[in-house]
Parts: sequence; C-alpha cells; structure tokens
Amino acid sequence: MNIYDVIVVGSGNAALCAALSAKDAGAKKILIIEKASKKEAGGNSRYTNGSYRFAYDNFSDLKKIIPSLKNTKRIDYGKYPKKSFYDDMIKVTKNKTDKNLTKKLVNNSHDVIYWLSKKGLKFVPIKGKQSFVVNGVTKYWGGLTLEVKGQGEGLVKSLTNIVIKNGVEIKYEFAAKKIIKKDNKIVGLKVSHKGKSKDIFCKSVVLACGGFEASSKMRTKYLGKGWDKAKVRGTKHNTGDGLNMAFEHGAASYGEWSGCHAVFHDMNGPKFSDLKIAAKYRKISYPWGIVINANGERFVDEGEDLRNYTYAKFGREVIKQPKQFAWQIFDQKVRPMLYSEYDVKTATKVKANTIEELVKKLKGVNSKKALSTIKKYNSSVSSEIKFNPTIKDGKKTIGLKINKTNWANKIDTGPYYAYGVTCGITFTFGGLKVNNQCEVLNRRNKPIKGLFAAGEMVGGIFYVNYPGGSGLTSGAVFGRIAGQHAAKLRNI
Repeated sequence: MNIYDVIVVGSGNAALCAALSAKDAGAKKILIIEKASKKEAGGNSRYTNGSYRFAYDNFSDLKKIIPSLKNTKRIDYGKYPKKSFYDDMIKVTKNKTDKNLTKKLVNNSHDVIYWLSKKGLKFVPIKGKQSFVVNGVTKYWGGLTLEVKGQGEGLVKSLTNIVIKNGVEIKYEFAAKKIIKKDNKIVGLKVSHKGKSKDIFCKSVVLACGGFEASSKMRTKYLGKGWDKAKVRGTKHNTGDGLNMAFEHGAASYGEWSGCHAVFHDMNGPKFSDLKIAAKYRKISYPWGIVINANGERFVDEGEDLRNYTYAKFGREVIKQPKQFAWQIFDQKVRPMLYSEYDVKTATKVKANTIEELVKKLKGVNSKKALSTIKKYNSSVSSEIKFNPTIKDGKKTIGLKINKTNWANKIDTGPYYAYGVTCGITFTFGGLKVNNQCEVLNRRNKPIKGLFAAGEMVGGIFYVNYPGGSGLTSGAVFGRIAGQHAAKLRNI
C-alpha cells in the first residue's frame, strides 16, 4: 500500500509552505491535493497582490531578502519593528486576537519571508500602492514594503515550481471528502477524482484549503442576512470543505465566525473573481475621496486610518446600506493617486464636468441629497492643515455627523469621477483551534493526532478587521510550522 508521509489539502500559499517545510523536516513522500484544475489552482493566493506584511528594523533586513536592493537617499523604506506589527494586530482586532498566535505570527514574520527568498521566491518593493513621493523622496508607509514578483499569479507559479523541484507530488482535481481515522489517529483521506472515490493513506494531514467565503449557504449561516449577495473576490472553491471534514472528527471551532475580510468591490463585478482581472475589481482608494450610499449620505469615515487598516472592514459596511451599494467620489486633484484598478475598462464609473451633473449620473442614488452631502462636506473641510498621504495628516472635516478625520480635501476641481461599489468578500475569520505546533484541537482542547491546519483555516488570529498583507504572512508562518510538525509523524 502506498502511504505518504504528509498529505497537504490545498495549493495556495499556506499549503505550499507546509509542503516545503515538511520536506525540510525530513518527510520523503509528500502529496498536495487540490480540488481545482491546474489552471484554477492556488486558492485565494492567486488573486492577491502578493504582498507580505513582516517586521523589519532597518534596510539591512530588507537587503537579506532582496540582495540586489539599493540604499539611496531618494527612497525611504522606513522600518516596521515587531512591536509595531503586534500593536497593529491588537488595534485592528480591538484586542480580540489570540495573543499567543499573534506573537508567533509577528516573531516569525521576517524569518519566513527570508526562508521563502532563500528557496527562490523573488520579492520586489511595492511601487505605487505603498509609497508616495514627498519632497523628492519616495516614502513607504503602512507596514507593507515588499511583494512577490508577479504578484498573486507569480507567487503561486513560482512557489509551485519550487515545491515540485523539491520532490513534492501534486494532484489536481482531487477533492478531499472525508478524513479517515483509525485507532484515534488520522491515517488518510477519502477523495473524489473525476467522479470516482478513492482512499489515500498517510501519516499526517495538513488542512490548508481555505475558509467558507465561496459558500453562500455558509455565509448566510455564519455572517448573517444579505451575505449571500456578496461578490467573492477569490476562488470559487473555498466552500468550507476542510472545516466541515475536521468538525466530523470533533475539531473545535475558534475565532470570529461572524467576521470576514471584505472590501469595496466593483458594483458590477462577477459573482466570483475573474482570473484575468483578479484583484482589479476592488476599489480601495477611498481615503482620497468620499463614499455615499443610495440615500446620498456618507456612512464611513473614509480617513479613519491608513488604507491598510480599514479596507478589509469597509466591505461589511456597504452590505448594511440600502440596496447594498455605494459610490466613491473623487475630483481631478486626487484622480492621479487612485490605484490602477480604477482604470480598467470594466470599472463601473461615471465622469462629469460639474458636481451637479455627476450626482445625476449616479444610478440608484438620491441625487438631491447627494449634492447636499457633497456641498456640506466641502464647507466643513479644514484648510489649516496640509494634505500628506503618507501619514495620518489630521486634515479633517468639522461639524458633520460622520467627520472625515484625515485627508479631507474639498471636492471642487473638475472633472469629477464616481465609481460604483458593493461588498467583495475575501476570506472568513472563523476557523479551527490549533496549538503551537498547528495541531488541530478537539472540543476537549486535546490534539487530534495527525491533523494539522494552516492558512485561512486557523481561527483566532483576525477579528473585526485585518492589517493588509498579514494574511499571506499568516499562511506562510503557520504553514511552515504545520509542515514541520506534520513531518515528525513520518516515523510513527
């Protein structure tokens, strides 16, 4: 009988890191199974920008990852100490994150990126999205500095090739259906391949096959009313399969099951993201303008914090609005600052030379109220503080029901632009409970021998909100830990 040392379920960032780590730890026979086709493989990682949030103290820490990186006076890469990363996690989760898991995430963040770079994954500085030129110096901001060359597509392709070169076997269109357990230990998986069922045996299983964001039924059950209508920003294959398989064997659920990463997403985007466009359906340059709902009213503080710390929660706010849509409004002063996804041909947008003309073009919006909202916003903008996009500049409005607390520029220079948005869900926060070795725990808080979890399936890390880029880092950190400890069972 063919018995694998480790079987990894999933083929995204966390799964690939788990397989690579298991190889490092001495496992000889490692199998990755993926229910999607090779073309659609890679989970949500394929749809990302390939950005990893990690702690670094100075330029030398970045140069370890990119040896060719040049240190010039015209570029300020700044620093992002472990304390800053940890504090950001505490802040955005409102102190609900599992402190033990977060410390592991933060303390291992730089090392795991360095490990990936040594394995052959190529990183580059994030240009345009995470830096602005101030007084002739390009300044990086918000704790995100590097991304994988080729972004999400490059990440999946490169890391997959690295894994294969390390002797890991991958089977596509193999859907895990059930975990096989014998004598209180995981011994394999029941899978389905092209309509046929078969059993594959192993010493350990790493579940790294995502959350339940692509299941409208589970979204409604756990996230609530209206979530069945959310657009799915990533893969259509993350339907909670791994979670449900683990629950069948008594796994404990953990984390915020009513929470998720959700962003402003193109109003007319497809139900599931298009691989050709991927992340470009998102619309997250809202800090430079205002956002209004169908009633013509603002409903969020667009300048509450740096974009990296608010974009993952504002998608949930639009779900609460009348008819579940909104319009982002900008003028010509800030239009050049918008991310490239605002330029794609498929973007839902309108343009006008006057504000009066613009509001009449906003489909589904009370144009009279929208005009009044914009005028009141303009008259409330403080002109005493200079606009600075690299920091929370304190340029605010005064006297509004919902004030904009940073980057409040008047919308007064034509032409004017508006972009229609709804909610796009990225991933869910609820997952499985794991210990320090990423072993899945049962409801009595005991390890389920031979079962590990990584990636979106690890619960307890993200609550309420999410710092940009921390998802890929979490997948890599806990994938590496899971693979390492799964490999240790090969001789048992």
